[in-house]
Amino acid sequence: MIHTSHIVGLALAATILTIAGADDASAQTAANCSLRPAVSTERQTLTCEPGLSITVERGARYRLADRNRDGRVDAIVLDNKAAMVDIDSSRVRGGFEVVTPQAIAAVRGTRWAVDVRGAWTSVLVLRGRVAVNKVSTGQGVTLGQGQGVDVDRSRSPLHVNQWRRARINALMARLGQ
Repeated sequence: MIHTSHIVGLALAATILTIAGADDASAQTAANCSLRPAVSTERQTLTCEPGLSITVERGARYRLADRNRDGRVDAIVLDNKAAMVDIDSSRVRGGFEVVTPQAIAAVRGTRWAVDVRGAWTSVLVLRGRVAVNKVSTGQGVTLGQGQGVDVDRSRSPLHVNQWRRARINALMARLGQ
C-alpha cells in the first residue's frame, strides 16, 4: 500500500520526470514504447517492453513517465478518459503506477483499467491486485479481481465494490476488450 508521504513524493517526482506526450510518436519510442497498429479509431495500444502494454481510449490525455530514469516507462499520468494496463510481473520489474488527479493505482503485476471523468477516477481490477490511494487524503484500499473503487477529491472514505457485469462491459468496450 502507498503511504501519504509516498504520494507527496510521487507528486513532486512527477514534475521532474522524463515524460513523453501521447501525440508525439518519436517521444513514445524514446520512452521505450511504441504504438501498435490500431485496429480501431477508438483506442491506441502501446507496447513498452515485453510484459507491459497500455491501451488508451482515443482522445485520452496522458503522459508516460520514467521515474527512475532507467529508460523504461514505469508510470502513466492520466488526465482524462480510460486506460488499461497489462503487466506480467515475471517480465517487468519494479511495478507500475497510474497517476490521476484523484488517485494513484499501483501494482507489481496485473491487469487493470482506470477511467478519469471530470472530478472522478474509477479503478477496476481485471486480474491480480491493485493498491489505490486517494490523493486528497492518502487513504488506501487494495482491490482484487472484479472489484472497483470510485475516487473523488473529497475527504470521504473509499468504498470497494464488486462491479456489475454491465459496468465492466461498458468500460471494456471503450478499450476494445
